Amino acid sequence: MTARAEIGIVGGSGLYELATLDEARDLVVDTPFGPPSDALRIGRLDGRAVAFLARHGRAHRLLPGEIDHRANLYALKSIGVSRVLSASAVGSMREEIRPRDVVIVDQFIDRTVHRAGTFFGDGIAAHVSFADPVCPELHRALGTAAGHCGARTHARGTYLCIEGPAFSTRAESRLYRGWGVDVIGMTNLPEAKLAREAEMCYATLALVTDYDCWHEDEEDVSVATVIGHLRANAALAVEILRDAVRRIPEARSACGCGRALEHALLTPDEAIPRSARDRLRAILGDDPA
Repeated sequence: MTARAEIGIVGGSGLYELATLDEARDLVVDTPFGPPSDALRIGRLDGRAVAFLARHGRAHRLLPGEIDHRANLYALKSIGVSRVLSASAVGSMREEIRPRDVVIVDQFIDRTVHRAGTFFGDGIAAHVSFADPVCPELHRALGTAAGHCGARTHARGTYLCIEGPAFSTRAESRLYRGWGVDVIGMTNLPEAKLAREAEMCYATLALVTDYDCWHEDEEDVSVATVIGHLRANAALAVEILRDAVRRIPEARSACGCGRALEHALLTPDEAIPRSARDRLRAILGDDPA
């Protein structure tokens, strides 16, 4: 495989392409976990090599629970991506976070139950640190870019990821607010966990489309409501992502994302089955023997 990229952008609902990519071409990638959500769109953004992936597919054909995040992250890793910027539509769980605001997420709560959440198992055990799930370099780049682009920006926030595909009940929405979360979505976990296991920097640009269903004075969340705000957010998201790419340092020096497996692997090298090492070659590298 000759196509390479250093930065990956994963687009969520409403963001199915990145028209500003120069020298763009599609790359079909297969992985040990099957095909990713769609072909990778490879190109250059202000001189940086970028790979764009539509998380739900370009025709939005995948439900949140149908997305194979392992295939998506492995495909990006296999072409050299070391930083991943995620754009995601979310509902707001706080009065002051309004539709069409953006939140630069710094924490996650995982409420998914049916998704493969790790590359490991089947002969190899690993437990990565996930206390601080967002790369500080990418978080800073997104926050600065959002402010520069004039977005109503919230510099931090906790993203609650539910299984879906149904939106929350009113009782659930009130419960989640009691937990102190800021936004709610259906896709960024296990994506963030897998990025950490693959030693890739990761950060989320959360694009607010609604107030979920807790807000008594607002219309209950619906696809029609969400789509209207998605269209308004899409152009802003592209502008922020492009600005953020310019701000990402060439070298990773202010984070430990690229060393996440240093103390995470419990299975000794000599005990890792050949099948497991072959399956995770893009992550583990070649067999040291």
